[in-house]
Amino acid sequence: MVAAGRFAPGHLGELTQIVPFEMVDDILATTGTVQARVRDLPSRVVVYLLLAAGLFAESGYRQVWARLTSSLDDLNPATPTSSALAQARRRIGVKPLATLFALLAGPAAAAERWRGLLLCAIDGTTMAVPDSPANLTTYGRQTGSHGGSGYPLLRLVAIVACGSRTVLDAVFGPIGVAEIRYAPTLFRCLKPGMLLLADRNFAVCDLVEQIHATGADLLIRCKTNRKLPTIGHYRDGSRLALLGGVVVRVIDAEITVHTDGKPHHTGQYRLITTLTDRRFTALDLITLYHQRWEIETAFLEMKSTTLDGRVLRARTPTGIEQEVYALLTTYQALRLAMAGATDHDPDIAPGRAGFKIALNSARDQVIQAAGVIADTIIDLIGVLGRAVLADPLPERRVRISPRVVKRAISKHRAKGTIDRTNHKATITITLGLTSSPAP
Repeated sequence: MVAAGRFAPGHLGELTQIVPFEMVDDILATTGTVQARVRDLPSRVVVYLLLAAGLFAESGYRQVWARLTSSLDDLNPATPTSSALAQARRRIGVKPLATLFALLAGPAAAAERWRGLLLCAIDGTTMAVPDSPANLTTYGRQTGSHGGSGYPLLRLVAIVACGSRTVLDAVFGPIGVAEIRYAPTLFRCLKPGMLLLADRNFAVCDLVEQIHATGADLLIRCKTNRKLPTIGHYRDGSRLALLGGVVVRVIDAEITVHTDGKPHHTGQYRLITTLTDRRFTALDLITLYHQRWEIETAFLEMKSTTLDGRVLRARTPTGIEQEVYALLTTYQALRLAMAGATDHDPDIAPGRAGFKIALNSARDQVIQAAGVIADTIIDLIGVLGRAVLADPLPERRVRISPRVVKRAISKHRAKGTIDRTNHKATITITLGLTSSPAP
């Protein structure tokens, strides 16, 4: 069941129940982008076209339109030209997509918590954009000793809930702006009851003070030679220190990865946190920090699984903004649907929900125009949810993988012998010791 008349192609399959018609219509009215006259491409339909394009990164907009209408032959849908679709996208602009993402952004309804805290992580990544003259005025190429990037790049910085990998907020712009300059814009989504994880790049005094001011807690890695004045000690080897105007707990640890019973790699790590309560042990926190990598998996799902490593489509900066917000919105809708499904099975953690399974199921639903409007009998899980629950990912194993290119662009074998084997691993954590009395 789809909308009537010219609005029929405007849907996202089963994900339409997460991004319903009423939500899109309200946003279009708020942003003043409702069409003056109902023709072949009403504004609501164009918004869903942009969202659907986030599911079919390999297709041009005419092919995406063909998928939206492939099951609507009885309704005699329009067959717009590429020029008509381009004009419609320009007419919509960026605001409706940005507003839609802001409305959906946030943790899932029953997000996992650690000791009552919502775990989230902040980090940045890059995306390639077409090297059109218009894009080059905004997005530059990355330079470096290896020739730099072939395409202009944009930098995306996001905060992601670690349990469900839903996006709490995101900001993006030219690659020339550093992650730490984008980060303060994202702190608007932080609040008491959250614990923000971050890498060494974010261990900046100003950022720590701004995060602390939101009421959220933080757990950030910093350089091991960072000078932090000690003001107290804990029995577990951690200590209290001052970082700017914030009292932080400093945890030093040596982490050794063993493979085949032998040490494979040993590294020194230092974490700072505002969790100064003694019920949070240093070992708990150093172990918990590994959850920061969930945001890397979220970026992988967007760039490698959804985009399949492709360059974005748009050849203008405005089009790039529109496309990135559409991609973020579609990703968020998928993640919310997956979290809703795993909530119904306590034996399956959100991290075991297969993103590619959900993505392929959502694509099928778009092509079939299925599940667009909820039936009189509410299906709380849906086809997408049942697909995810039927084939959960296995429990994550402790293993290491070499950071090498396993399938190079060149067909010629790289010189030298490289160990390309994934090894099962065990991890030993040795905390820093202190002879000073505990507070």
